[in-house]
Amino acid sequence: MVFDLFNQHQLLTIRALFLGQRLDLRALEQGQRLGETPLVVTAGADGCAVLFRYGVAVLYGVNAVEEAAFAKDIQDFVIEPLPFSEYEEAEAVRDNAREGISDGRLHLHEFSIERLQLVADVLAKSVVLSYYESSIAESFDRIEPLATDLRQLGRSGRRARDLIRHIGQTLVIQGKMVGRVEIEEKPELLWELPELERLFLRLEDEYELRERHKALERKLALISHTAETLLNLLTNKRTLHVEWYIVILIVIEIVLMLYEYAPQG
Repeated sequence: MVFDLFNQHQLLTIRALFLGQRLDLRALEQGQRLGETPLVVTAGADGCAVLFRYGVAVLYGVNAVEEAAFAKDIQDFVIEPLPFSEYEEAEAVRDNAREGISDGRLHLHEFSIERLQLVADVLAKSVVLSYYESSIAESFDRIEPLATDLRQLGRSGRRARDLIRHIGQTLVIQGKMVGRVEIEEKPELLWELPELERLFLRLEDEYELRERHKALERKLALISHTAETLLNLLTNKRTLHVEWYIVILIVIEIVLMLYEYAPQG
């Protein structure tokens, strides 16, 4: 039997929040659970929240005041909070005739727990992609002057540390996208409810999850390759400088030896 959570609603507001790098779901499971995998808990007066281990909460039927209260209640369970919360909004309407997206709204046959979990999965992945798309754009802006310095001045000075940091950040993002979020993986509930796969594919296509993920991977690869290339150039320049210093020291030592053994008077 399907449980229609919002059976008195024809319109449902949805808001996906990327709060931090991780959510401690084991602690949050102590509350009133409405569903599992992903975890669904009550939120606000008569709303709910779908929670994901990779730091996203998708809220249904929750107003701004209730959202702020919910975020405050779970802040102790957010690991590595983000400096700013990325969010994505949507609206769902009850529609017995069709399912999918039309006129900028989600059309669902019913507001069942399973459908809300499925929609939440897509919106959660979309908001994570949005956050990292912005982060990658900033990385491009920061790495460009490093390349310019090397090309025009032939040096980068203290910015070598920035290059190493860029490589590290790129590896971290790649690990999070692949190991935690699993953008291209289908939700587990589709194994039990294959009849919802068509809805999922429509939502996945509408939010362009696969295309955005592949584009992000290409940008990450480009940043990593660029940073490594610049770092190699810098390392080679420093190696060359060291070699010249050694040559100069040898020449100085030879000159001093010749001076010492030169005939006096």
